[in-house]
Amino acid sequence: MGKAFDAKVAHNGRLVLPKIVREALGMSDGGTVVFSLEDGEVKLTSLEQSIKRAQDLYRKYATSDFTVDDFIAERRAEAAREDGV
Repeated sequence: MGKAFDAKVAHNGRLVLPKIVREALGMSDGGTVVFSLEDGEVKLTSLEQSIKRAQDLYRKYATSDFTVDDFIAERRAEAAREDGV
């Protein structure tokens, strides 16, 4: 298990992340955090980390030789077949 930190929740629901947590997440002023709830626990990541994780997850499905133009052409051909053209 990693390090644990505490912070107080203000009456309006605001929470100040400890500086060491912000630094560990690479956060700067105005940064966005993502809260994930799982089994009664909260996981906190930066938006940038969440995006990178999603990109890494789906990268294996991408091929370098299939472009957006190829995709559009494929969809247009499929639509033309469905329309009987």
